Formats: sequence, C-alpha cells, structure tokens
Amino acid sequence: MFDFKLSTDVSKGSSGSSRYDLIIVGGGPSGLAAAIYAARDGIKTLVIEKSAAGGLAATTDHIENYPGFPEGIAGSDLMDLFQKQAVRFGAEILEFEEVTRIEPVRKGLLRVHTASDEVFEAKLVMLATGSKPKKLNLPGEDEFYGRGLSYCATCDGPLFRGKDVVVIGAGNSGLQEGVNLLSYARSVTFIEFLPYSIAEKILQERTMNHPNSTFYFNHQVLEIKGDKMVTAVVMKDRATGEVKELPTEGVFIYVGYSPDTKFLGDLVEMNQWGYIKTDTQMWTGVEGLMAIGDVRANNLAQVTVAVSDGTKAALAAREYLAKLEE
Repeated sequence: MFDFKLSTDVSKGSSGSSRYDLIIVGGGPSGLAAAIYAARDGIKTLVIEKSAAGGLAATTDHIENYPGFPEGIAGSDLMDLFQKQAVRFGAEILEFEEVTRIEPVRKGLLRVHTASDEVFEAKLVMLATGSKPKKLNLPGEDEFYGRGLSYCATCDGPLFRGKDVVVIGAGNSGLQEGVNLLSYARSVTFIEFLPYSIAEKILQERTMNHPNSTFYFNHQVLEIKGDKMVTAVVMKDRATGEVKELPTEGVFIYVGYSPDTKFLGDLVEMNQWGYIKTDTQMWTGVEGLMAIGDVRANNLAQVTVAVSDGTKAALAAREYLAKLEE
C-alpha cells in the first residue's frame, strides 16, 4: 500500500518536547477538525500553520451554509471556535511557522522541517496546507499588490470605504467577497472571463440586483495600471475585441485557487494541478503521511467537506497509531 521514500535514520537531534504522535501541517478547517478529534482521543498533536490559524475560511466575511448557525457566522469567528476547541482538548498550535520539508525516516517516524530550522518529529503527519488564490500574472499585478490590489476583500475591504473598486472573477469567491465589498465601496464592478457566472444563484441575485454593482461578462483583463496606487484596469471585450480602460481605486482578484504543495517536491503523488492524491481514508501512499482538506485531489473546497476529511483522517490515525504499538 505504501511507498517508502525514506532517508537514513540518524541519531535524534530534536528534544523530547519536539516529538509528537501527530503533526498536522496547516491550521485551516480540516487541520483543526483533525486536531480536535485526535487531541480528544489522547493523541499528542501539534498543528503548524505558516500564518494565522483558520486558513482561507477565516478570511471569509460571512459563512451561511455551515450547519448549526442559522443566521450565518463570520469565518474568523467560526475558525476561532475551532481553534479554542482543539486547544481545550490539548492540541498545540504553532502559528507563523512555515514547513519547508517532510522527511520520512522509517515507519513510525517522520521529521518536519521549518523555515526557522526547527525540526519536529512525529509518528504520523497530516498535510492540511489548503490552497491559495491564483494570480493572473498580469502587467502591474505584482507592482500594485498592497497598493490598491488585493486577494482578500475581507482583509482589505474597509480600506476602500466610499471608493470605486473592481472584482476580477464572478465565481463563488468573487461574488461572496463582492457582497462584502458592497457594504464598504461606492461601487463594485465585476469582470468575468466567461459569458456567465458559475456562482451560486443566491450570490448572483444579491450582487446583480444591488444598485451599486456593474457586471462585464465575457471580458478579459489585460493590465492593472497606476502610479503610486492602482488607477485603472484595462480589459478587452472577447466578443468584439474592443479594449477599454476602466478607472478604479482598487482591484480584488478571485480567479480560483492553487494547492500549497510546492514544498513537497515529488514526495507524494499529485494530479496535473498539484493536488495530492489519496485513498478514501486520506492516505497518500507514503508511509505515515496523510492529506486532508482543500489540498486533496477531487475535493469540493467546502468547509463541511474539509471538516469531514479531518474527522476521517483522525479516526484512521487512531487505528494506525494503535497498530504501531502492537
């Protein structure tokens, strides 16, 4: 079942406090759900998150379809509850520490290396690194990042109160964050490459029926322009070929996501887009290494699905760790 890609088992250089039954790389919904189940089961668990715990879900302004919250809940509040519950059961959470390498040593021992040269050891590792917003690689995109261009309306929306902004992408993410922006901005213009939106109907209704929204479908953004700050986007009508410049004070890009898996190299099998292939119990095929949540191939990128992955993995981990002790 497993592919052993192992290094030489050298003498242990890390302290006892750096040894865990389970290390979860990534502190989003799947990672925190796994931590809750594992820690509650008495499994010594460490979650390592390269930014603040909560993942992309924490940057979502309002989550309406997570069961148990009929009025919806802010993503940051929901993830804070996840984190508190995991800590309550004894999970340790290490934030702002980036994992740079996973080193399988032998069955029951993997080493996790971080950017600060820390080395942690575990009997089992779960990859819950999630995904990150895709870039369009447009002229001006890198230049104006943080100077009027953002990938997070929940984070930066209040900075654009009373201003005219553009959202590139009219899928679920673009419209969800557009709803948030419409509560701050004077106007929000959505530019979509496709001739239509593939977003949920309720999001389409909320944004398209808003008096301060405008939609350009079947348009391609060619360039982000500005001086010290963003001043305009250049776009082309894909039907007529007409190129036009649209003045704006802010640009938010939502054109999909890419998995955070580059640091793994060829350690695990991935699909053509870089998402990790697993079996139904979340095993990657590398001994002692699992993958859960949005980083996993064929995942639906929903908080409920991520939580399900984390739950399944934690239960499989319990069985795996018990067998190691036999």
